[in-house]
Amino acid sequence: MVSGEQKPQFDVVVIGAGVTGIYQTYLLEQAGLSVCGIEAGADVGGTWFWNRYPGCRLDTESYAYGYFALKGIIPDWDWRERFAAQPEMLRYANRAADAMDVRRLYRFNTKVVAAHYQDEANVWTVNLDTSEVITCRFLISATGPLSATRMPDIVGIDLFKGESFHSSRWPVDDAGLPRDIDFAGKRVGIIGTGATGVQIIPIVAESAGELFVFQRSPNWCTPLGNTPISAEEMSVIKARFPSILEYVKITDTAFPYHRDRRKAIDVPAEEREAFFEELYNQPGYGIWLSGFRDLLVSKESNKFLADFIAGKIRQRVKDQTVAEKLIPKDHPFGGKRVPMETNYYEAFNKDNVRLVDIREAPIERITETGIQTADGFYELDVIIFATGFDAVTGSLDRIDIRGKSGRPLKEAWAEGPSTYLGLQARGFPNFFTLVGPHNGSAFCNVGVCGGLQAEWVTQMLIYLSAKGLTFSEPSQAAEEEWTESIYQEFSRTLLAEANAWWVRTTTKPDGTVVRRTLVHVGGGPEYRKRCEQVAYHDYAGFELA
Repeated sequence: MVSGEQKPQFDVVVIGAGVTGIYQTYLLEQAGLSVCGIEAGADVGGTWFWNRYPGCRLDTESYAYGYFALKGIIPDWDWRERFAAQPEMLRYANRAADAMDVRRLYRFNTKVVAAHYQDEANVWTVNLDTSEVITCRFLISATGPLSATRMPDIVGIDLFKGESFHSSRWPVDDAGLPRDIDFAGKRVGIIGTGATGVQIIPIVAESAGELFVFQRSPNWCTPLGNTPISAEEMSVIKARFPSILEYVKITDTAFPYHRDRRKAIDVPAEEREAFFEELYNQPGYGIWLSGFRDLLVSKESNKFLADFIAGKIRQRVKDQTVAEKLIPKDHPFGGKRVPMETNYYEAFNKDNVRLVDIREAPIERITETGIQTADGFYELDVIIFATGFDAVTGSLDRIDIRGKSGRPLKEAWAEGPSTYLGLQARGFPNFFTLVGPHNGSAFCNVGVCGGLQAEWVTQMLIYLSAKGLTFSEPSQAAEEEWTESIYQEFSRTLLAEANAWWVRTTTKPDGTVVRRTLVHVGGGPEYRKRCEQVAYHDYAGFELA
């Protein structure tokens, strides 16, 4: 035992009851550890509990995201669609929680407001918003990479007298179900054209009297291609579950795609265009993840595909002035996560839809009755903020997490995270970050990668228990080497040229701008290989006591 060590109330506290958190909690209890889960929401589901806006659905094939079904925990589950909608995803998460019997381990409607490491006692004290304080040996965050809502800093945002809300906090009724907002005849403003806005806009456009889409930065969007899954197809998928899991585990991002081994620059133009056309007409992320292998490292090859997608946008949008505004000029194709859409571009052909370019004419303020931009006033009844999230580290920044000697995590990561395997940070012993910065889950199919990471962490805690060890912290050298490799790998790709949610930009007091990636882009298989090497060598790189 560590000198002065005290026995805590729980072996482990897990923050979050999304698909990764509930699986981690289940595995730890199965391993014989005492576990307490903390969840801000009223029930399990994580992102699928909070995001209830119209049009919300997976952009990952349902059967590939549904890790619990792949593992046999809920083998009787039948997916209804290739890309499941939010209500089905929430039912699935609930079924998984039932099968694993984890709700009894959770405290719902409860937030962690602070977590402080006690150096002498070697425990974490966890302060809850209920005023209760609990203690644990190991603290695990499973707060999700996209859970900390981000509202824009606009003058007068609280003055608006109509309905207004962030897309991830859609109004609900007394039963907690999403309220069916009647947009018929109403003047609606949507701020944001990222993945969420792209899903909401076509739905609202169907009935709104007027829809004003306030866009700062367009994204490269491609068709989702969603279809129902027949009973016959589902039977085949179930029979293939073991092989599906083994396959997605060997792809870079755990999606059911693999890259073409050719380079785009080596393929004749006519053949290249035919290949792009084939991928564009396939459902899902094939256009991004099954393309030529140099897509994200060669500007020339990337431009071939970007030009092809731009051509598709011009074909689908009738007004060419609007079409040009919808074509990104500031980042390569795939430099940001590609929003998957259903009739998104066609929405701009409707007479009741207007694109407002707020890069040209920024929003100046929100008033009681609408939005004032530099070139005009837009009277509105409803404002929807599809303005995204403080990604990856945002949810951790909102908790007062303090490590050795009381040092805040937010201070330690002020210019970007520093981690070992993206799982622990020096100075914060026994604190693990699932689907956090620099690990193999945030830039990945979270349903699979988060689950695999939970299994690895469980095995590490089993190892520590078997050895009578109660303390784990990365060595300085291991952390520095890992973090530097993360930044170097990222800098070699075109991802470094885009201001995506996985890039954190900070300005130092002297005015220097620092850009740091929050994700590991070396591929899931390489990440897991490294983790297994570390585990085999008695968790090399971790200082254990």
